[in-house]
Amino acid sequence: MRVLTIFTRFGTEKYPTAERELDDLFRTQLSDMDRDVVVVDTALATGHVEQSERRILLGSDNTSWEFSAVDTALAFVGSRLWTYDLINIATSAFRQLHTGYLPRFRPGVLKAIAGRAVCLGHIDCYNEPIRVLDFASQHWMRTSCFFLPPTELGILGTVQSAGSRERWFSGDPSRPFREDAPLSTNFQRLITDWLTGQDTGQGVTWHSGIALDTDRLTFFEQKALTILNEHLLSARLRAAGCRLTDVTWLASRCLYSADAVDWQTPWWEQTGNREADAVRVTPGRRVES
Repeated sequence: MRVLTIFTRFGTEKYPTAERELDDLFRTQLSDMDRDVVVVDTALATGHVEQSERRILLGSDNTSWEFSAVDTALAFVGSRLWTYDLINIATSAFRQLHTGYLPRFRPGVLKAIAGRAVCLGHIDCYNEPIRVLDFASQHWMRTSCFFLPPTELGILGTVQSAGSRERWFSGDPSRPFREDAPLSTNFQRLITDWLTGQDTGQGVTWHSGIALDTDRLTFFEQKALTILNEHLLSARLRAAGCRLTDVTWLASRCLYSADAVDWQTPWWEQTGNREADAVRVTPGRRVES
């Protein structure tokens, strides 16, 4: 099975061993994969290219952080994308926060999704549905490390969805979102609570919580845009017919045969019944304005 890894980073100061750790994951868990790697560093100038036999290093703009980087990689790879069975997208922060799902990436699990309209990784969810743009949503794929077939990625054209900051933010740290920003008030609250280090209702806090003040407002907006892009990527995949599948849940179902997997299992049953980091929530129907 041929796999292309798109690994994104901003320099190597913060996570200096991340690329090697991802290589080690493939070496120890997925050693039979025929793998190429594109590293995109948004701290390097756009147009920078270093190429070796199985690894390419690209520079990229940092407008949308890792989402800009992925688009840079896709533009560089071009039609060669279709020569791979699966695309692995990972960031240099892939070993932060929950990591218990990473050992579940095994050959049998990846082979089960090859050729299927499935995005595989760790599903995160809220306790209540939110609205962003025209999408009502309650769950999304954690984009620090996930796999999907090239068709599902190619359909989207771009992984950037949120656009510029002017669409979303007021410039006022006391009320950071515009009154007419196209997202629900509960999503605004959840983003703000998460980025300022508060619990969003599941007993988990972000490892890098910040104070929301004038000095940190630009960083808040950049990180909030990343959250919006992450959530919108999942929403767009679902709208295109690609099912989000939790790797921890799927790994336990693939122990005997992928033919036994019920691919229609809803996301809340997957997250509630996975062997580790189970989160039991009720799928909501009403979304705040």
